[in-house]
Amino acid sequence: MVTNNQSFNEIYEKYKNLVLKTAYKYSGDYSLADDIMQETFFALYKDMQKKNYQYAEQYKNLKAWLITTAKNATINQVKKRANEVSIFEAEEDLLGESPEEQMIEETGKRENARLHRRIMADLYEKNPRWYRAIFLACYLKIKQEEAAEIMGMNKGAFHLLLHRARGWIRKKYSVEYEELMRY
Repeated sequence: MVTNNQSFNEIYEKYKNLVLKTAYKYSGDYSLADDIMQETFFALYKDMQKKNYQYAEQYKNLKAWLITTAKNATINQVKKRANEVSIFEAEEDLLGESPEEQMIEETGKRENARLHRRIMADLYEKNPRWYRAIFLACYLKIKQEEAAEIMGMNKGAFHLLLHRARGWIRKKYSVEYEELMRY
C-alpha cells in the first residue's frame, strides 16, 4: 500500500507484519488476515487525511490502535462468515451428506488448521526469515521472484532459504502431518 504520504508509508512498512499476524491469530485464515490488514491501514490512512496528520508522532498509542482495530475487524468478519451459508454448503445439504460426515470433515479441518498454526509459530521461533519466506511463497502465494525482491535477496538465495525451511518442517512435522491425513 504505497501512498504519497511518506509518514503513512513508514508506518505501513513498520507495522504491516504485526497487523497481519494479529488478524491471522484471530482468524486462522491468511486470505482474510491479508484483507483485514489492508482494511486496517486504509482506515488509518482515511483517519490521517481527515485529521490532516502529517507525521506518525501525532498518533498516540499507534501500535495499540492498529492491533485493536485489526483484532476487532477480524472478530467481526469471523462472526459474519460463521453466520453465512455458502452455495456449496447448501448444495451439500441437499445432496444429503450425513451429520457424522460433516462433523468428521469439520474436525479434520480444525485439526489441520491447528497444526498449520503450530508449524508457523514454531517456524517463526526457529528462524523468522524462514517463516517470512514460507508465508510469502506458500500462504500468500507470491511468486518466488517477487518474494525474493520483498525480502531483499536474489531468487537463488530465496529458493535455498525456502528449501531449508520446508526441509525443517518436513523433518519436524512429517509424522504428525501424515497421521492427521489418515483420518
